[in-house]
Order: sequence, then C-alpha cells, then structure tokens
Amino acid sequence: MPDEKDAAVLADAKVPQHTGEAAFFDVDNTLMKGASLFHVARKMYERKAFTLSQAAGFAWKQFKFVMRGENMEDVHAVRDSALTLAAGISVDDIKALGEEVYDEMIESRIWPGTKALAEQHLRVGRKVWLVTATPIEVATVISTRLGLTGALGTVGEIENGTYTGRLVGDILHGPAKAVAVQLVADREGLDLDHCWAYSDSANDIPLLTLVGHPVVINPDARLRRHARENNWPVYDFRSGRRAATLGLKAATVGGAIYGLWRGFSRFRSPR
Repeated sequence: MPDEKDAAVLADAKVPQHTGEAAFFDVDNTLMKGASLFHVARKMYERKAFTLSQAAGFAWKQFKFVMRGENMEDVHAVRDSALTLAAGISVDDIKALGEEVYDEMIESRIWPGTKALAEQHLRVGRKVWLVTATPIEVATVISTRLGLTGALGTVGEIENGTYTGRLVGDILHGPAKAVAVQLVADREGLDLDHCWAYSDSANDIPLLTLVGHPVVINPDARLRRHARENNWPVYDFRSGRRAATLGLKAATVGGAIYGLWRGFSRFRSPR
C-alpha cells in the first residue's frame, strides 16, 4: 500500500501539465476593481510627492475609468503626469511603495472570480502572466503576492538608482500588450493558439485576438459587443452588473470618490 509521499506523487502525476501554454491577465478592472496606477498615485500623495490639485486630477480619471472603462486620452494623461512625478524618485522607494499599495489598497480590490481563474490555470501547469500598463515594479508585486509566474508592465528609465521621468519603450497598453506577449511566447516556446488572455477593455482586442482562447471580464460596452459578435466567453464579476441601474452605480462610485476625497483631505490636514 503506497505511503503518503507516494500518494502525493501519484496525485501530482494525474494533473495534466500544460507545457507550452500560458494565460495572460490584464490588471485594471480585470484582476482588480479600478486602476492600480491611481492607488500608486494616492500613496505618493500621502508621501507628499505632489499637490492636492494633482491628486484630484487622478481621482477624476479614476472616477471616469470606473464609470466608462479605459480611455486612451486619460491613459496618456495619467502616464505623462506619473512620469513627471516619478522623476528623481529612487527605485527602492517605488518597490517599497508597491508593497504598501498592494497591502493597503489593491488586495481588497482583487476580483475573487478572476483570481480563481488564474489559480485554475496554475493548478493545471500553465504559466500565468500579468500584462498591464502599470509600472513593472508594482505589477511584479501583484504577481508575486498572488503566486503567479511573472508580470509585464510599463518600464521607466533608471539612472543611478532613480527614475529619469522617461520611459523605456512606450506605455504597455493596447497593441503594445500583444507585442510584449508575442515576445514572451517566442522566448518561452509558447503555442499562442493554446494560450488564454483576459481583459475588460476593447483597447486589448489585439491581445485577445492573438491567443486561441480570448476571455472577456467586466467588459466595456465596445468589448462586450465584440465578444458577442465573435462568440467569446464573458464573465462579469461586478455586483449588479453595469447594465443594472445607472443610478445605483452612480451612487456607488460617487460614494467611492467622496471617500477618496476625504482620504486626501485627511492626509492634507496637519497632524
């Protein structure tokens, strides 16, 4: 009769190991509610890296992002602001900030349904990568904390241990995600026809069409239409769904923005 060790080996042997396969997950509104970069900005505000008016600008973009999904104009505006603010900050500080942001703001916003999908891929032996416009340092923290394979994110230029305020390449967004995933596939020997990709945004259609198994999570209106036309699976983990009552959603988001404003005000007040 096999002992416990032998039984464990036999159990592991029964799990199919999908070598050459991987799953790629967007982060904002796909893995977590809202925009991860916003929470980085909020934490930088707490550290007095920028002004209240700049913080309000980030809050407004977060509000629009939650309400209507990604907008390229807002994405580039956030990118430009973040680069300006990051200039001169040390890499070690950003890494430490990423850990704090995950513990205090991101972990509680992870969609359990999306996390379960990622864990299922890991259980059957697929590699799981995050693909996001979020800075690579923060994306790596999220990936590590969730036990994923790795992360692809936006890379800031570094000189002498500090950020210069310039990018290496471009922000990892839209078509750039498909390019990055293709590079990973080439390096890792992945068969993209047997890979999966998950996103909420029509901006990620190039990524979704690159793989054999595109899946839509919490989609914006344009991606939902595209998914329906192409018979792609759709998961919506938002409570009440976006199609429920606009009034309820507006009240919920309005409350969130009020809470954010109160948080910024608290950190502005003298201690």
